[in-house]
Amino acid sequence: LGSKMAPPAADNVVVSSNKLERLLSMKGGKGEASYANNCQAQAQHARSMLHLLEETLDGVQLDSPPAAVPFVVADLGCSSGTNTIFIVEVIINHMIKRYEAMGFDPPEFSAFFSDLPSNDFNTLFQLLPPLAKDGGSMEECLASDGHRRSYFAAAVPGSFYGRLFPVGSVDVFYSAFSLHWCSQVPDAVLDKRSTAYNKGKIFIHGANESTANAYRVQFQSDLARFIRSRSLEMKGGGSMFLGLITSEKRDDFNIPVYAPSLQEFKEVVEADGSFAINKLELFRGGSPLVVSCPDDAAEVGRALANSCRAVSGVLVDAHIGDRLSEELFSRVASRATSHAKELLEQLQFTHIVASLSFA
Repeated sequence: LGSKMAPPAADNVVVSSNKLERLLSMKGGKGEASYANNCQAQAQHARSMLHLLEETLDGVQLDSPPAAVPFVVADLGCSSGTNTIFIVEVIINHMIKRYEAMGFDPPEFSAFFSDLPSNDFNTLFQLLPPLAKDGGSMEECLASDGHRRSYFAAAVPGSFYGRLFPVGSVDVFYSAFSLHWCSQVPDAVLDKRSTAYNKGKIFIHGANESTANAYRVQFQSDLARFIRSRSLEMKGGGSMFLGLITSEKRDDFNIPVYAPSLQEFKEVVEADGSFAINKLELFRGGSPLVVSCPDDAAEVGRALANSCRAVSGVLVDAHIGDRLSEELFSRVASRATSHAKELLEQLQFTHIVASLSFA
């Protein structure tokens, strides 16, 4: 990005692990660089995987007749845009149809939107349509275009690498575009005496093998904790649908992100032994850049800069301050503008899609 921008004071610009959980979030609010206004690519890719999600939902075991308790759905890593609301409604509507096909009135539904405490839950809940069983105000009705939700909603702040729910309380877990985020920067990356230490970097890009190994170990430890927690929280007969970014290149990860291979994911799940893997495959979802005019290089540049800022801007601001962060993302936009055509052709989302149920 050029050599004129003054570097931060620290040799290695990273967030300490004990602060990461309180700091990390997608960029909140509804501004130009907010996640809410830059999650169209994730929305498109989530929609392209709906048939796989519905296959998972068809495997959920239903009580016959329905139990007198709510059917519970949890989105882990919900962030603050409309994508999570759309997915929760897809899940619940699918389950309603299954109950009706069995000749039963569906039970009540509860949806838990979970993310780290720093997530902008205020923006998320402002986007929720009013509850169908509650009359709601005229303002709410107009704001939602008459659309009502058929579920009770609640936020669950906390890391999904630990316990979030009571034992045996959740029917369906959903998590997409989240599990590639590690719970912390690996200790070795913070150690100046370690070969994994990356001096003078804001993000770890083009890292050496020692750094890659440190992140792989961190990912494996984190995923094992995730699986162990969900094995306690999921109801018997429930299912879990996961979608996480993968990469064929080891240099395509940033602090604190690790893009695992299919084999790495499979090894962790099998080592735990709680879950059977019903489906595990690579899913190519297309470009992460959504633009109205692909021939407009400036729009492509802005789209990439806003997308990067929506996802990592909070961390970058914490690392180098608002002024340098503004300059950094301005340079990202400028550089992306000059390489717009190749970015549109080469940038691709590749996901691991996994459907799990109790072994």
